[in-house]
Amino acid sequence: MSSTGAYAGPLAWTARASDNLVVAAVILGLFVLSAVFGAERKPITQGFDEVAHVSYVEHIQHSGDAWPALETMRLIDPQTFQFTGEANYLNHPPMFYALLAALGPRLEGRPQTLFALRLLDVAITALGFAALLALGLAARFPRHEFYAYAVPLACIPVLAPLAGAVNNDDLGFLGGAVATLGAWQLVATGRGAWLALALGGMVVAAWAKLTGLMLTGVMVGAVVAYLIWRKRLPWSWTIAAVLAFLIAAAPYLVYIVQYGNPTPQTPAQIALIRDGARAAGWAELPRKSFAVYAGYFAAAFVADWMPTLGARGFLNYAALAVPVLALGCALAGLALALRRLWRRQEAALDIVVISGALALAATFALHLVYSYGRHLATGWLMDAYPRYYLPLAAIVPLAGLSLVATVESPRRRAALLAFLVGGPIVFIVLGAPLG
Repeated sequence: MSSTGAYAGPLAWTARASDNLVVAAVILGLFVLSAVFGAERKPITQGFDEVAHVSYVEHIQHSGDAWPALETMRLIDPQTFQFTGEANYLNHPPMFYALLAALGPRLEGRPQTLFALRLLDVAITALGFAALLALGLAARFPRHEFYAYAVPLACIPVLAPLAGAVNNDDLGFLGGAVATLGAWQLVATGRGAWLALALGGMVVAAWAKLTGLMLTGVMVGAVVAYLIWRKRLPWSWTIAAVLAFLIAAAPYLVYIVQYGNPTPQTPAQIALIRDGARAAGWAELPRKSFAVYAGYFAAAFVADWMPTLGARGFLNYAALAVPVLALGCALAGLALALRRLWRRQEAALDIVVISGALALAATFALHLVYSYGRHLATGWLMDAYPRYYLPLAAIVPLAGLSLVATVESPRRRAALLAFLVGGPIVFIVLGAPLG
């Protein structure tokens, strides 16, 4: 028989949610303060394509068009917030930008309004972080396991800076977090309200960007497939899930009709890649084989877990061993989750870890193939962005807990927990260059 608890293994988790509530509140509060501090200080031109995202919001406010033609949008001057003649290269659906346009202040000609707009992104990301912490509370992890789950999330190097910037990745993070919480609780309780939450989170992530659809769609789809396999999902719920998937994919179906591509290759988007590759000196270099490019892509992905414009020193490179080892622990936890599924001893932890890992692997493979095509066409070498995977940020620490749950030796278990909690903190301290 399968279990619907947190983990159907020798180490049962029975802590009350209230035991970790104060810890969760402190972690969330520190995260919000860090994001607000970044929102107040970060130049708009520094990272995350913020000028383009703000320009998208301002275009909707200026034109009143809730579904603008991508090729008509222009970038703003980051100093004056007046439109320039330069085309905007973003090719995302407009829902995130329409939301900010409706809730935020009028932007045109008013650069002082940027901080207020950024605070909306802080709120969006904080809601997502709160949803992930709520998962940890609902799972009733003991104190040290809760630390091993929450601290790595709080220490994601790019998360707080991204929260303090106008970027659709923030909405993708919120949607993915809500979908993960809903999926966990759906498997654990079997209640339809949690299916609705998981599907709603999937739609939010999907409407933020295509990678949000791919990540949450595969994860929620795998959870639904598992419940159908175990005969735990009524057919009426299956119909609701199919409808939700169609709603989530709708913006990209519209783009296929309009542009022939779910990620439209507008003239500005093409020029951005072509001119960027030429400026970096990549356009004239020999193209890499797929195997060599895949190795380069994976190495760049790891290095960009701590994005930096400065030169890295020995300690900075050495610190990259921390996320690599954490990923190794997660892969070991995934293998154990698969073994429990094979033995029909699975629980919510196992199903969410397996479903999330499947989504991450599928999205990474498609990302790699797509990026290699751009490399062959232009020489472009800057596509390995870990922030695209933030909608499923909880999967790696959850997979680490899958490994922890099978370690019976108190000494080894304490050492593993110490690494899972302390490793991300060490990485934050040593991973970024000084100055």
